[in-house]
Amino acid sequence: MASLKEMRNRIGSVKSTQKITKALQMVAAAKGRRAQDAAQAARPYAVRMASVIANLAKSVTGPGAPVLLAGTGRDQKHLLVVAAADSGLAGAISSSVVRAARERIYELKAAGKEVKILCVGRKTVAPLRRLFPDAIIATFDMSQEKVLKLSSAEPIAARILQAFEAGEADVVTLFYSRFKNIVSQVPTAQQLIPAVVNAADGLGAAPDLKGGVYTYEPDEAAILETLLPANLRVQILSALLENKAGFYASQMTAMDNATRNAGDLITSLTKQYNRSRQAQITKELIEIISGAEAL
Repeated sequence: MASLKEMRNRIGSVKSTQKITKALQMVAAAKGRRAQDAAQAARPYAVRMASVIANLAKSVTGPGAPVLLAGTGRDQKHLLVVAAADSGLAGAISSSVVRAARERIYELKAAGKEVKILCVGRKTVAPLRRLFPDAIIATFDMSQEKVLKLSSAEPIAARILQAFEAGEADVVTLFYSRFKNIVSQVPTAQQLIPAVVNAADGLGAAPDLKGGVYTYEPDEAAILETLLPANLRVQILSALLENKAGFYASQMTAMDNATRNAGDLITSLTKQYNRSRQAQITKELIEIISGAEAL
């Protein structure tokens, strides 16, 4: 059994840990509120841009359609963009995204497809590199991006377009964690190339014009040539903002649980310490009384 000093030291250590987890919880709560506001503010813009593209796409079909909309006509080479957090202490939010991407990779490989991976966030690199060391073509560390802006998504979008134009990818899919609420973040797969214009979740669904007709100048194809690369950046930025909001929400929940568990452990250790201390006092009294009686 541990000595009283060792037990006191352990109680003190757990109390110090509890202070750290409580502080992290409060920081995550403060940053999470701002991150949630940013993610929710970006959603209408991303959805509206996708809706405009969907409306334009109805008039552009056949050989004249932009390649980012029509694709290459093949489905052999897949590029998976896996976006997660850059730091830990946030539960399973990053591992959930990696797991969803991993399952898709296994499905594609089983179907004989060629898969390449683009990692966004440090928490995606190690597990994917361990399983698919030859598939990763680029990694992006977002930890230095204190405030996510459209420029934050520029390098990622540029690398995706480079891979697509070089013939390294026929289909590009983005994996990220969509923020739902404080206790729920949903691993999500969103196809970026070819652009999906009638998604089941409403992202990219063509708007109901109620009989109205838009006239575009220049023509729809010319507008899409400019709008589709911009939409790629917008959708990536929206995913990064969703990731950030989900990370802080998950971290706040994880640190709250850790603080509660530390409190329970402190209570248990304190009871054990008191019992041991009482037993030691009782033993010393018995020895004193026994020695007095012997005299």
